[in-house]
Amino acid sequence: EVQLQASGGGLVQPGGSLRLSCASSDLNLYSYAVGWFRQAPGKGREVVATIDSGGSITNYVDSVKGRFTISRDNVKNMVYLQMNSLKLEDTAVYYCNVVRVRWPRVHASNAWGQGTQVTVSS
Repeated sequence: EVQLQASGGGLVQPGGSLRLSCASSDLNLYSYAVGWFRQAPGKGREVVATIDSGGSITNYVDSVKGRFTISRDNVKNMVYLQMNSLKLEDTAVYYCNVVRVRWPRVHASNAWGQGTQVTVSS
């Protein structure tokens, strides 16, 4: 099955920054909108941000707006999530996936790749 792979997570202090990367070896991501999602232990997966195929239209959940930036480099076939001013509540496993978006409605592929752990702690 086709899966996108997220990477770049780690441990960071409150107020710190991380940049997550999303890649696919068998999809030309320039043809797809992509979303970042996160899931804390015992909680459901929630959408964080989306970006259209051309990189022109972005959407963010209110809790990260102004702090996170989603972007893409279609030449490198990569999508990124720059996370600044991180808070304790941002702690979660982060995933990326191809999506169809009519914000706030987001439909993701059923094929989920490995997530990357982001832990915000002092």
